[in-house]
Amino acid sequence: MSRPALTLTTARTPLARMRGLLGKRGLEQGHGLVIVPCNAIHTLGMTFAIDVRFFDRQGALVRTVLAVPPGKWFIWGGWSAHCVLETQAGDTTFSNLTQLPNEESHHD
Repeated sequence: MSRPALTLTTARTPLARMRGLLGKRGLEQGHGLVIVPCNAIHTLGMTFAIDVRFFDRQGALVRTVLAVPPGKWFIWGGWSAHCVLETQAGDTTFSNLTQLPNEESHHD
């Protein structure tokens, strides 16, 4: 069984990282935002719930927080978190993800 295609956008600049998913109404299945560097997020001003996966510098999963609702002040990935993947809450495309896909699959 083949793995569904992932479409990841990377936010690296201070403005892109600060903006994150603000202003979006949701994400399509298989789409996500990678914020680098990032070890904590908020969902203030968001209009939809997200699943959050934090990864270390080697791309290994270090923490998962599912179904984070809009309006949360602080979600911390831990001391070893280096980046975060934000996806639409409940998107099963990312359910078994334990390693961040390589950067060649990301779009800036």
